[in-house]
Amino acid sequence: MANRNARSIARRRIPTRFRRIIIICLLIFSALSFLIVTNFQTFTYLLRPIWDKPPAPFRRVLPHFYAENVSTAQLCRLHGWTARDAPRRIYDAIIFSNELDLLELRWREINRHVHRFILLESNTTFTGIPKPLFFARNRDRFHSFIPDRTRIHHEVYAGRVRDPAAPSDPFVQESLQRGAMNAVLRRAGVSYGDLVLMTDTDEIPYPHTLSLLQWCDGFPPDLHLEMPHFMYSFEFPVDYKIWQPSAHVYGPHTLYRHQRQTDVILSNAGWHCSFCFRTINEYVFKMQAYSHADRVRRKDFLNPDRIQRVICNGDDLFDMWPEEYTFQNLIKKLGPIPKSTSAVHLPAALLENPHKFKYLLPGGCIRPLE
Repeated sequence: MANRNARSIARRRIPTRFRRIIIICLLIFSALSFLIVTNFQTFTYLLRPIWDKPPAPFRRVLPHFYAENVSTAQLCRLHGWTARDAPRRIYDAIIFSNELDLLELRWREINRHVHRFILLESNTTFTGIPKPLFFARNRDRFHSFIPDRTRIHHEVYAGRVRDPAAPSDPFVQESLQRGAMNAVLRRAGVSYGDLVLMTDTDEIPYPHTLSLLQWCDGFPPDLHLEMPHFMYSFEFPVDYKIWQPSAHVYGPHTLYRHQRQTDVILSNAGWHCSFCFRTINEYVFKMQAYSHADRVRRKDFLNPDRIQRVICNGDDLFDMWPEEYTFQNLIKKLGPIPKSTSAVHLPAALLENPHKFKYLLPGGCIRPLE
């Protein structure tokens, strides 16, 4: 009798243990699910080496030859190209948001090589937030070094204001605005054989890159421009280069895009200075306005003190894992971007106006609020 009671008690205890295990497992699963849902982007970036692969490498990477005091004709020969008798016309075509300082730096740097500047700005951000027409309001700022107003072709794109009831994809809005540039190019007078630069405002071609493309024949008609990448200022060189900027000899099939268009890229052809703003408020605007605005996962990301600390430390504004495709590289790039004290081979317009653009130089990380 006693043995039967003991066996009965044991049988009742076993389900109780299982119930505890099940409850613990459910709690762990719920906690993990909550963490994954609330930090989805963090987990996807962390696991990128599992689910993603890097873009296909360019089939042709063209060496870029340049040194001071070497003639253009010699540089053309070094690239296997031929020198022209007259320069090719260059049109600089950009989609503009609010980066007035970088626009000035860009235009000062490439001014002597560009026939006409084409600028398309919208009355809304890619995320549908209404915004001022920053260039239209500040056009006179550029008169001192571009006195001929006909050299700037400015148009306004009527953006779509965000509707909370029917939200639109910011990447779609960006694509529509870039697509509108095709008609703008024609209205600006671009002709077959002219060179069109398809870059963002913060992607600044080297002047000698433009000289090469202006005075040489024989390079591929569609060409990506590799650019070293800097973050927040030229104090923080990132250890990879971007490929999206491109240059095109305009023809019947030319389309304005900011994506892979060819398998040919010219090495080391410019500077890319990402999130290089003068004021904290410009950072706040950008973080909420551009296509990756969904990376602002918490309100404290927009806190001015936090943004200032991130800029001076070289940390990530969005607390994201590095965009890498192997765990080895991901681990290597953890932590802040190493600082550089070098101001060699930076835009001449920057070094000629050091007080105006001090925040872009090494040691100038402190930003005013507005």
